[in-house]
Amino acid sequence: MAMGWTKDFTWCTLLLACAEAVGCRDTQLAHSILTQIWPSVSPWGDSLQRVSYCFAMGLKYRLSLLLNVNANGTFTYGAMDVSLITREEKIEAFQLLHQTTPYVAFGFMAANDAISQAAQGKDSLHIIDLGMEHTLQWPSLIRTLASRPEGPPKVVRITGIVGYDDQSLSFELETSMKGLIEETSLMGIALEFHTIAEPATAGESRGSLKIILQAIKKLGPTLVTVVEQDANHNGPFFLRRFLESLHYYSAIFDSLEASLPRNSPQRMKIEKNHFAEEIRNIVAYEGSDRKERHERADQWRRQLGRAGFQLVGLKCVSQVRMMLSVYGCDGYSLSSEKGCLLLGWKGRPIMLASAWQLHN
Repeated sequence: MAMGWTKDFTWCTLLLACAEAVGCRDTQLAHSILTQIWPSVSPWGDSLQRVSYCFAMGLKYRLSLLLNVNANGTFTYGAMDVSLITREEKIEAFQLLHQTTPYVAFGFMAANDAISQAAQGKDSLHIIDLGMEHTLQWPSLIRTLASRPEGPPKVVRITGIVGYDDQSLSFELETSMKGLIEETSLMGIALEFHTIAEPATAGESRGSLKIILQAIKKLGPTLVTVVEQDANHNGPFFLRRFLESLHYYSAIFDSLEASLPRNSPQRMKIEKNHFAEEIRNIVAYEGSDRKERHERADQWRRQLGRAGFQLVGLKCVSQVRMMLSVYGCDGYSLSSEKGCLLLGWKGRPIMLASAWQLHN
């Protein structure tokens, strides 16, 4: 047992040493350390071996990009980013994550409950989904609205904001909503769905988030819900971001190990086609190519507070606890921190959910 722990500690130390070398742009040393890491990590090993493999691959990609640095010292991002994972595989992985863990369902439940509370007594509502990638959230909300004691709203409009760089996504989303639109009409609700393509606003500083929140404020929303990975993956310092994300995804992979057997094809698809892609983006890229920019609850509280929003208490704690009991794993935890709900694994927060309204 002690020998196994020492072995794990050694390759984690090597990962951090490699990340430090990459951060200093010492490509020769980084390559040398990577060659020592590969024999000990594997996408088929235990949870620590698997997550370490994903981070090693992320470092490998970042090294490839470093070797393509332009003469003026800037990175040539994008040229090496040829993903062999199809959009269909990514969608399947996300759906499997939804089915086998509470991480996705927690966010849906918290956001939908807050929306339902805010929509009480209203005959129409307009929901804007920023960064929309799927439509899994909406059937549950529509069913809840349809069963209101005062009767369902007459009109529900959902607008999905998608990126300019993924035009085909709009068609996929609209296609997937057709069945729900037909089903909703039978409930007496006119469901309208549209997508709007907007350019990506990812940036190194929190200035991008400030601009987005000010734009949201101008719309005068009744409610804003935030569901996010509770991790600081948006900082400008590479080594700190690497260490934070290594701790974060180690907890996730540990939870997957507890939920799904080692040889589970579902678990392999979730890790390879969903989380490995997130890790690669966080570790390998900078600037507008780094899409995964998660923030912790305290940063959301700070930014939303400065933008003129105040917290609205979430009332779905008992429902979430009931949902967690269905998964049959003792490691999941639910806590409330200054008005935010946090879903965690063995005490490590993984997902956050909160609801906000404009100051009166």
